[in-house]
Amino acid sequence: MKLLSSSISRLARFRYWRIEQWLSNPITAQREVLQDLVTHGQYTEFGRKYGFDELFSISKFKAAVPIHEYDDLKPYIERIMQGEENVLWNTPVSWFAKSSGTTSDKSKFIPITQESLEDCHFQSAKDVLTLYYNSHTESDLLTGKALVIGGSHQISQVNEDMQYGDLSAVLLQNTPMWANWIRTPELSIALMDEWEQKIEQLAQSTIQEDVTSISGVPTWTLILIKRILAITGKETLKEVWPNLELYIHGGVSFTPYKDQFKKYIGEGCTYLEMYNASEGFFAAQDNPEEDGMLLFLENGIFYEFMPIAEYGKSNPQTIGLNKVVIGENYALVISTNGGLWRYLVGDTIQFVSLNPYKIKVSGRLKQYINAFGEEVIADNADKAIAIASAKTGLLVNDYTAAPIYFGDQNQGAHEWLIEFDEKPANTDAFAYELDSALKSLNSDYEAKRYKDIALSLPVVHALNNGVFNAWLKQQGKLGGQHKIPRLSNERKYIEAIKQLM
Repeated sequence: MKLLSSSISRLARFRYWRIEQWLSNPITAQREVLQDLVTHGQYTEFGRKYGFDELFSISKFKAAVPIHEYDDLKPYIERIMQGEENVLWNTPVSWFAKSSGTTSDKSKFIPITQESLEDCHFQSAKDVLTLYYNSHTESDLLTGKALVIGGSHQISQVNEDMQYGDLSAVLLQNTPMWANWIRTPELSIALMDEWEQKIEQLAQSTIQEDVTSISGVPTWTLILIKRILAITGKETLKEVWPNLELYIHGGVSFTPYKDQFKKYIGEGCTYLEMYNASEGFFAAQDNPEEDGMLLFLENGIFYEFMPIAEYGKSNPQTIGLNKVVIGENYALVISTNGGLWRYLVGDTIQFVSLNPYKIKVSGRLKQYINAFGEEVIADNADKAIAIASAKTGLLVNDYTAAPIYFGDQNQGAHEWLIEFDEKPANTDAFAYELDSALKSLNSDYEAKRYKDIALSLPVVHALNNGVFNAWLKQQGKLGGQHKIPRLSNERKYIEAIKQLM
């Protein structure tokens, strides 16, 4: 085991020269990725429809192929699931990642090819390890176990040749044998579908392990940590696992959770963010001391960036890496070695660095509040929650917000449902600090709050712990990558959750 860990560590460190190559030549790397994608795609029905054999430049590719959302590609995907080959990609598709967004009850089935498994998801995971070793040269990460929290669906059969599950379940099922030796828990627990039982089994089965790293969505990781501390009677996770050195997180913004993790894990743990979705592994933090994730430019994905003002137009325009600017919101558009072509992911991102290209996720195209022209996005909300938490000493587990519209009896406002770590008797101070923080972060919000003319002070409700999970369970979305919608411009979600208060 020690020899294996040592060998993997050496290979991961050696890989950094390759990362340096595309860091030095980002535009060239992306052009080569697109050339490879189109070469594969020309032998597919999709490629023949759009004349891939005559597309020899990025501009011609963009002119020929329209931007697609999931519903546009769904007819192709359904045909693949019925057994047709060479529809979107020219190699067989045996797996689909089942994904349901926070704003829809419909499931999406994202094709997973051997190329997207090996050259995107697994290669990017290796690159995360390489980047970590590059910034932590004395690390002993692989001498212990990696605790992986994920996989909320059992693997299901489409037919005798095809299977589906959520992304983490698909990745776990296809993980190389050597990786299973350094991972915990065993696969039968990792893939459990019932999350209350799963948390208990995760806790009981890993307490005696030498865990050196954890990866998982912050909300579920926190629940597991609290259960482990309750079982062991310890104050911090470092008392349970003294060699714990790394927590890898993604799926939701870590900003509102950071103080809680520091409290429950203890000193001496590094936190790294990664951006891994069913559609592909896009980016990861290369320096824990700096904001932003390094955009992976050589791992089977060609990127375009749509200015938000273009969204909804009949022929929306996108730009490439050479034209992006820091701080602007862009919708992410990708073409991948999984057969997604000019696919609108639904996330919005901002660049925080152009040399190298680093991004942060700023929200979702359909998750925002703009009922009064205030244009509040998830990034504003996460930062405001963190500031209000620091000012009041209250720790937030989860939250959602929606507008209160003008009415005969009420002024316009934002209504927030918040689960605190410890429920406060009064939320007035938190509401004041939340409002102040939003004013400092968003000038449109500040303008609408002027003298309470358009917006009045936020209305904050402190929920009992467990209400959000009860709602997710009611929706059949408890566990895994499912999460509470942070912001909504309508009251559909907030009204349903309030019924459980």
